[in-house]
Amino acid sequence: MEFTQDEIRQGYDKAAPWYDLQISIVEGLMGIARLRRKLLRKATGKVLEIAVGTGRNFPYYPRSCAITAIDPSQQMLELAHRRAETLKMHPQLQTMDAQALVFPDHSFDTVVSSLSLCTIPDPVCALREVARVCRPDGKALLLEHGRSNTQWLARLQDRFSDAWYRQHCGCRWNHEPVQFVEDAGLEVLSHRRSFFGILHIIEARPDQRLSQVTK
Repeated sequence: MEFTQDEIRQGYDKAAPWYDLQISIVEGLMGIARLRRKLLRKATGKVLEIAVGTGRNFPYYPRSCAITAIDPSQQMLELAHRRAETLKMHPQLQTMDAQALVFPDHSFDTVVSSLSLCTIPDPVCALREVARVCRPDGKALLLEHGRSNTQWLARLQDRFSDAWYRQHCGCRWNHEPVQFVEDAGLEVLSHRRSFFGILHIIEARPDQRLSQVTK
C-alpha cells in the first residue's frame, strides 16, 4: 500500500494540533536540535525549505537569510506562521508540493530539507526539483533519517517498515537518503551519521558535470 500525496497531506492536517508535542520528545532523545543548529548555520542568502512543517528549523537560521518555506499541509503552515511570529521572523510561506515547485530555475542560494524525504511519495523527484531551483554555486542542506548502518537496528527497521509506514503518515523509516540525493543529480559534498546511524546529515550541490552538459 502506498499513500498518495493528498492522503499524506490529510494525515498531517489531522496530526498538526499535537505534532510539536509528540515530535519534541523524539527529537530530544535523538539530539536533533543540536544537529539542526550545526547544519543550518551554513545556510546563506535566499533559502528555500521544502516540507517545512511547523517551522522547527526557524530558530536556527542566520538572521541574514531570506527564507521561503513550503509545505502541502495548510494546517502545518499555520503553525509555522505562529512560530515565525513568535521569533519575529518573516518567511514567505506557501502551500506547495515539493515534487512540483513553481519557482524558476536557479532561484535559491540554499535549499533545506529536514526529516521530510521519508514521507514525500517520490523523493528523487523532489530532490531533482531541489537541484533545479538551487543555483549552480548554491548548496542543499539535508537532515534526514533513514536505514541505520548498525546491522541489528537496520534489520529491525526492515522488519517493521510496513507497519511504521501505515501508522506514521507514510513515513519510510528504512530508506536510503544518500542514494536519493545522488539519483537526483546532486553531488554529495559531505555525509555523516548520528544516533546509531539513523540520522543522515548531508551537504550537497547541483552536480557540476551535469551543469556543463546542459549548457
